[in-house]
Amino acid sequence: MTLPDLVQGVSEPVSFSASPGGANQVRVRAYNERLVLSIVRRQAGLSKAEIARLTGLSAQTVSVIMRALEKDGLLMRGEPLRGRVGQPSVPMYLNPDAVYSFGLKIGRRSADLVLMDFTGHIRFQQHRTYAYPVPGEILDFLTQAVTALEGGLSAAQRAAIAGIGIAAPFELWNWASEVGAPEGAMEAWRGFDLQAVVAARFPYAVYLQNDATSACGAELVFGEGARFPDFVYFYLGSFIGGGIVVNSSIFVGRTGTAGAIAPLPVRDRDGETKQLVKIASIFVLERLLRERGIDSQPLWHAAEEWVDFGEPLEIWIRDSAAALAQAIVAACAIIDFSAAIIDGGFPEWVRERLVTATLEEVRKLDLQGIVIPEIIEGMIGPQARAVGGASLPIFARYLTDHNVLFKEVAHAEGA
Repeated sequence: MTLPDLVQGVSEPVSFSASPGGANQVRVRAYNERLVLSIVRRQAGLSKAEIARLTGLSAQTVSVIMRALEKDGLLMRGEPLRGRVGQPSVPMYLNPDAVYSFGLKIGRRSADLVLMDFTGHIRFQQHRTYAYPVPGEILDFLTQAVTALEGGLSAAQRAAIAGIGIAAPFELWNWASEVGAPEGAMEAWRGFDLQAVVAARFPYAVYLQNDATSACGAELVFGEGARFPDFVYFYLGSFIGGGIVVNSSIFVGRTGTAGAIAPLPVRDRDGETKQLVKIASIFVLERLLRERGIDSQPLWHAAEEWVDFGEPLEIWIRDSAAALAQAIVAACAIIDFSAAIIDGGFPEWVRERLVTATLEEVRKLDLQGIVIPEIIEGMIGPQARAVGGASLPIFARYLTDHNVLFKEVAHAEGA
């Protein structure tokens, strides 16, 4: 049986390169084992009886699967729950130390590497800023960061690493002028097979996905997305990107570019039509700061280093909110989304102000025939792209497609 991918809409939305070593020597989990792991990930603390009911598998089958998963260290038991008729109920949980995964985010101004455990928690992270990304510097950072993080792990922990997931913008060379790179400086990315080069350097399977799609996947799996069967997602990084979730699965479309968000036409404060990326991106705030002689470096070091920049930040929030409001209404005219989720590479207080301003701007628009979705903050924040990247190896090896899980659970509950 071919196991489904985390995303739907094209035959191979997530590419990967398998190489021997680490967790790759562990057998690929069978479908029913993946289903059980996915159920427990989604609803920690379930008993065997509850898992059997949700999956539609027999109690005997679930017992056999869970014994195997416990033996392999992927599941662990909680304290028995007593006080009910019959045998005590034993809650089951994912073992956070069973699997680890590296997630690399390549941004226009910075790169991040995280080591994530089986339950989605970041154990360690490394960060580097630069004027603009070039392959050599990215590879040097990845090599140094992986080596440093591996050095803090035991032999057993290193053996539990499932792979490296890379979240990177597509066609980086097309953004040279926007990031202020010298002419031709980013041409090295054209034709550069990042995935193959990384796979040749490390003994891990390597996975590659668009950065905004990865961020959307992180929100779907670990954030607010679990509450909604469908939503439109906006991530404001150096450049805005996003994603579309339908039936609890990321939809990437015929060519893999569905939900790109950035090219959406919107009007600016002067009534001029521009692409969304030209208004609601952090590089626009960087330009506003530079025009006023304000140091913009805190934008790229770390989200917690942001300060209230005063008027330029207010202008950027106001303009971005107006553009996002138009984009949300346009998206909901095509698909009746349950929610619009807004997140980005900034601190929580900026995100809260941006979402509040977007709600206000939506109310100013002509909403006839439009059912406005819930407009809410994302939960993952600045590490969404790296977390999304790190989730790729874990889903590929141990968990089911979120859409399949949704359908299996819905079927079982409706039976």
